[in-house]
Formats: sequence, C-alpha cells, structure tokens
Amino acid sequence: MAMAASLCYPAPLPINTSSKQPALQSPAPPPCLPRKLPLPSLKFTARPTVASAATTVGVEPQSGAATPPKLLPFRVGHGFDLHRLEPGYPLIIGGIDIPHDRGCEAHSDGDVLLHCVVDAILGALGLPDIGQIFPDTDPKWKGAASCVFVEEAVRLMHEAGYELGNLDATLILQRPKLSPHKEAIRENLCKLLGADPSAVNLKAKTHEKVDSLGENRSIAAHTVVLLFRK
Repeated sequence: MAMAASLCYPAPLPINTSSKQPALQSPAPPPCLPRKLPLPSLKFTARPTVASAATTVGVEPQSGAATPPKLLPFRVGHGFDLHRLEPGYPLIIGGIDIPHDRGCEAHSDGDVLLHCVVDAILGALGLPDIGQIFPDTDPKWKGAASCVFVEEAVRLMHEAGYELGNLDATLILQRPKLSPHKEAIRENLCKLLGADPSAVNLKAKTHEKVDSLGENRSIAAHTVVLLFRK
C-alpha cells in the first residue's frame, strides 16, 4: 500500500515583539542665541581742518564719533548719480549744454557728472553727501549751476590739506552720443577742479537699450577720485 510522503517544514523562529528598537533621532539643533556683538555707531564729525567749511555750508558737526587718522597720505572717494530725463529741460553735462530733446529733471541744473564728482570728493574727505550739504529742500539751490557745488567741494578739499591726484569718470546714457562733446566737457571739468588734463579721464557708455538708461529715460554717472595730502 502506497503511503503518502509527509513534508516537514522547520518551525519559524519566534519574533520577540516586546523588545523595541531605539529610534534613530537627529540631534536637536542648538537654540538660536542673540548675538551680543556691539554694532558701531557711525556719525559725521567735522575735523578741525574742515570745521569752518562745514559751518559755511550749514553742516552741523556731531560729537562722539571716531575719526580716521589725520595724516593719511591719500584718500579715495567714489561718487554716483542718476537723473530722470524729461522733455522741456536742458541737458547739462560737466557744465556744457548738450543739444538733446530732453534733459535732467532736478532741483538744481541736474548736472549728473558734476554731482557725482562732488560726491566723490566729499566721500574721500569723509564728509556728508551732496544731498545733505546742498539739500533740494532749500530754495536757494533751485536751478543753481552745479559748478557752485564743485567749487565748494574743491574748497573743502584744500582746507582739509588735500589736492586732486586723478579723477576717472564714466557717463552712462543711450542718447545723445557724447563723442563730439567729450573734450569740451573734460576741459571744463579740469578748469573747475584746477587740475591738469592728464589727471582727468572721461568715458561714455550706452546701456545697450536696457532699462531706463537704455531707453533714454535716464542718465547716470560714476566717478572715482584719488586725493593726495599736500
């Protein structure tokens, strides 16, 4: 008689469900503690060499600020300015009236180049910017020629004991082309600064028809100056 073969399978190993594996947890991030580093308090302080000039232009000195060394051999300043171009205004650049169908809308004559030259000189001297010294809220500067601002900046420079080493300026505008006017602008700038022509450089660039500058809706300028101690 045939007997059916019985198959034997090993019994499964018992699983201990009562023992729990410890869950892996990332370490908690440290609490964000407030930084207790003291922040510097920067205020303009009129130096003795320019105190009379600051009083002349109506800048009130503030006390309690650290001043840089007085006998620096040279100082570097950067200036930037931008104006909107609108019909019905003259376009004056570097003191030269440039023929164009629109000009700078501004409280003064809107000379973007001279404004950033002034800011570069004031910045090198550690003085307030042109908007603080010649505010557009003061009616006496309404329509004022920007050469007045340059003359004051040059006076402050000399009273502080410095003279111009060199100046490099870049004008940015889409129209008009400045090639026919660059030399006249540079010559007038040299005259206002009392500088040798070899120390004053002027460049002009378009903005490749990008944004307001490239669309002939504004004009901008950058200037860097190097001042040497006399």
